[in-house]
Amino acid sequence: MSNFFKQFRILLLSQFREFYREPEVLFWTFAFPIGIAWVLGIAFSGESEQHRNIAWIKHNTKDSLTFLEKSASATGLKLTKDSTSGNFIMRLGSHNEGFSNLRFIPAGNSDAELMVKKGKAALIIEDYQDSIQYRFDPGNSDAHSTYLLISSYLSGRKEKTQSIKKLEAPGLRYIDFFLPGLIGMGIMSSALWGISFSLIEKRSKKLLRRMVATPMSKSAFLSSIIVGRMILSFIENVILFLFAKIYFSTVITGSLAALLIVFLAGNLFFSGVAILVSSRTAKSQVGNGLINAITMPMSICSGIFFSYHNFPDWLVPFIKVLPLTVLADDLRSIFIEGAGIAEIIPGTMILTLCGILITVIGIKIYKWY
Repeated sequence: MSNFFKQFRILLLSQFREFYREPEVLFWTFAFPIGIAWVLGIAFSGESEQHRNIAWIKHNTKDSLTFLEKSASATGLKLTKDSTSGNFIMRLGSHNEGFSNLRFIPAGNSDAELMVKKGKAALIIEDYQDSIQYRFDPGNSDAHSTYLLISSYLSGRKEKTQSIKKLEAPGLRYIDFFLPGLIGMGIMSSALWGISFSLIEKRSKKLLRRMVATPMSKSAFLSSIIVGRMILSFIENVILFLFAKIYFSTVITGSLAALLIVFLAGNLFFSGVAILVSSRTAKSQVGNGLINAITMPMSICSGIFFSYHNFPDWLVPFIKVLPLTVLADDLRSIFIEGAGIAEIIPGTMILTLCGILITVIGIKIYKWY
């Protein structure tokens, strides 16, 4: 028994030594999660005021904002007008609870619906002479919480009756917002995990060394991996869309040709990133960390699960230039806004050109041994 514990102690120590002797592994295990927590903590910190956008349709042409002003003053709040945007802001909360700014954006019916489709507004309020109507998808948690917040301040006013109308038209539901983003995230994950991790595993097991020793063409080898992963990604996303179409009646309102172009551009970009990530990495632990460092921040920030307009205003311009944001926005514009080839050209060109450049760099510095 003593011999067993002696062997166990030596083997256990060897596991820890193998771990702490690799600086890269220590970084991805301890420093990276702390960095992610710090960045997201700043982004969602209670110190910054949260903005909730509400599209305000004015049917009451006499004075549609009198009702809001009276509601605000009755609860000790103040309705202010932003001189730059023309929006009206009601500030709620306290220093202990944190503040929320309800931003009422005057819009027509079509503009209001477009704001909901793009995630720029959580819900729509239609203001009539003697009533107001809330229009939102109850399945959208952000929209539902915004409704509960604003209705609690407006419900005390007896001048107008209040009602709710569920948004059920294709393009206005949460699933219509979520599905294109999910497809974009699938393209990214498929390329990075399917290509990068596979190549890193082959290098760590000395398989690349053996393959290069054969008459195999290196470019043909990498091209086959990229194209093979692209075909699998296409099949995965077709199955996902067919499920959404059958179960949720999801439709594609834009150009199928534009959708195919965006799909190819997204795959080209993230395949290039995958080649670059795997070009010099020899350990699967480091590869795992690198892939997570790329995919995790974009999955959270790029408007996949919720609109990136929920982030502080200063952060939104940086989020918009993230590759997954560009891809998801183009996919969303095709799915729910009826976009064609002309509308997706800017984002597609950026992804394509950057993808080609990154792929060339990755191949140039690729380590086969």
